[in-house]
Amino acid sequence: MRPLRVFMDNIAHHFEPGGTLKFLYPLYEAIDTALYTPGEVTGGASHVRDGLDLKRIMMSVWLCAWIPGLVGSYFVGLHANEAMAAAGMSTVEGWRSWFLDYWISYDPTSFWDCMIHGLAYFIPLYVVVFAVGIAFEIWFASVRGHEVNEGFFVTSILFTLTLPPSIPLWMAAIGIIFGVVIGKEVFGGTGKNFLNPALTGRAFLYFAYPASMSGDAVWVALDGVTQATPLGNAAVGLEYGIEWTTAFIGAMPGSLGETSTLAIALAAIILCFTRIASYRVVLGVVIGMVVTSTLFNLIPSSNPMFAMTWQWHLVLGGFAFGAVFMATDPVSAAMTNKGRWIYGALIGFMCVLIRVVNPAFPEGMMLAILFGNLFAPLIDHYVVQSNIKRRMARG
Repeated sequence: MRPLRVFMDNIAHHFEPGGTLKFLYPLYEAIDTALYTPGEVTGGASHVRDGLDLKRIMMSVWLCAWIPGLVGSYFVGLHANEAMAAAGMSTVEGWRSWFLDYWISYDPTSFWDCMIHGLAYFIPLYVVVFAVGIAFEIWFASVRGHEVNEGFFVTSILFTLTLPPSIPLWMAAIGIIFGVVIGKEVFGGTGKNFLNPALTGRAFLYFAYPASMSGDAVWVALDGVTQATPLGNAAVGLEYGIEWTTAFIGAMPGSLGETSTLAIALAAIILCFTRIASYRVVLGVVIGMVVTSTLFNLIPSSNPMFAMTWQWHLVLGGFAFGAVFMATDPVSAAMTNKGRWIYGALIGFMCVLIRVVNPAFPEGMMLAILFGNLFAPLIDHYVVQSNIKRRMARG
């Protein structure tokens, strides 16, 4: 790696103030810090919260997100291969066929065929999201003269994992642009945004292109094949169509990385054990969901969502993924320990409330987290004021 280090040092002067490429310094700095630990330290007074640095936090979340991402890719490929076998199809339509026809035979019983078929949808989508999003990150950094940090690594993969496998690539590009620009950069960049950028982009797509984000035809990566999600079936009074254990494992239609609660739970254990994610937020979301859904179960109603137990709320839709990866965003979540419990419980409560009371939005988790983001600063404010009053009363 030393020759690479020497090369980066030799070209550094071109990107520094006075250099011919100084406007591209954020791009150079992003590549340099991605390859090596920054050589600079804080030059002035700083507020230290803990021993974690931004790079470790973001890279840890990014790596853990691949756990549900890979599991979800397998099931995307499995559902597509099963649909092809049922329809008697021997190849897929579109540009993916030239690659897939060479590597797989579309056998739904083959782990390799299912994984490769699923990755053929996940990887191109992620590449487009990352390339378009990082271009806008670098653009804003160049104009403002600040560095490009590792936060977009997390935003890009989380945004991708919340999308249906069949979403057009151009639509995903528009969504990530909206999330980066409107959800983060207009407020000053990473650390200054009060909304989760990935969810902001997904919310834009959800309302701008609802047929491509929530219709029955978007969940199976195969043209002409439609299949509703179990949560969508429940909202209209139909049977879930699967066993609870099947839903827990993730063998059901859904977004690319949100279906397997088992994979998400494994990522949650890693993130909470390493203190990257706050267990208070995660448990708060679950507690809020359990209490609220249990109360709704006690109310007699013709609405079938009133009867959905907390066990099903846990494994259906994006609840688990949102609780672990979205609600715990260190920027847009509550910062105080007590505030994190309240913030998490608020999200769990709002998720069930939206799912049950407004069946037009059977998912609920996306809107619940964005709602929680708005109230996080207010929650922290009152927690801090309460602590100050209590200490003053003790003298």
